Amino acid sequence: MAPTAASYRSVAFSPDGQTLWGSPSFRDEGGDWKSSDVIDLTSGTIGPGPRWDIGVAEHPGGGLVAMLASDQGATHCLFARVDQGMAPAVMRPLRRALILDCDGYETPLFSADGRHMAVRGNAYGNSVEVFEFPSLRRVLATTLGDPSPGYPYPQEWLDQMKAWSRHNIAFGPQPGVLWIATPAGVLVEVDVETREAVEHDVLTGAPLSALAATATGELLVAGRDGELVLISVLSSSTQTPITTSDASRNASRTAARAFLEATAEVPADGADLETCRLLTDGDRTWESDDLARVTTADATDPTWLRLQADINKARIQSE
Repeated sequence: MAPTAASYRSVAFSPDGQTLWGSPSFRDEGGDWKSSDVIDLTSGTIGPGPRWDIGVAEHPGGGLVAMLASDQGATHCLFARVDQGMAPAVMRPLRRALILDCDGYETPLFSADGRHMAVRGNAYGNSVEVFEFPSLRRVLATTLGDPSPGYPYPQEWLDQMKAWSRHNIAFGPQPGVLWIATPAGVLVEVDVETREAVEHDVLTGAPLSALAATATGELLVAGRDGELVLISVLSSSTQTPITTSDASRNASRTAARAFLEATAEVPADGADLETCRLLTDGDRTWESDDLARVTTADATDPTWLRLQADINKARIQSE
């Protein structure tokens, strides 16, 4: 069982349900999120795990999970190998990682066929980003409503932020199709590659507060007034629904295997994780050493990269 001294902010079960992952580790002084705990639910033993703080998403292909390590300057979406049938189930961090701007994101979401991953966030805007998997190429980036106008935030923008649910995206049964629930009671069906969108009235005029997909591919929608609606997706798309088919399972296994084969585990010898990462933002890729040398950035670059360039420049000038 968990130690009485533990005060976890986030917990998740391993894919086999026999291990509990808790973050931050109760061993961290002051709860500084340096590591997590791995609790074997059978024996009660507790071991160390990697740093993470927002959710753990299992890839449908098995043997692979994604979790977020948040920071106001930049959030890392980290990936880890999880061996099937091992007790306890330990997350073994991998070199490839995705870097996101600022913080405040939700748990990553994989499509049923394992070929796309969506991330909902962030603290300063109602953003949605979709990445191809295993390449991590960004195929969709959009802001729901007007983007952040900058601090101090006007009240109308704060009201708009609250109107959009933070749990309003789901992948449906068609491959490459993301669904977005809106404050107007409408579901938006988005083809993530072509970016074509189709609107579907569900609870006209009633804000939608949550959206999820069932294991068999239906969509479950919650309205802000307490309504629950179960929807079978009868899309006019020419793509065949694959959520529960052998094709879906085979595609997800192929995607997970390709990702694992294209990267390596972070050395388990206590090496600094930050120096081992191969980072991408979905467009460009950097080795950790590359980022340590960046001293210039354009106004169109993400905030985290501009901050990194300023920090590096200040460090070099002080040396």
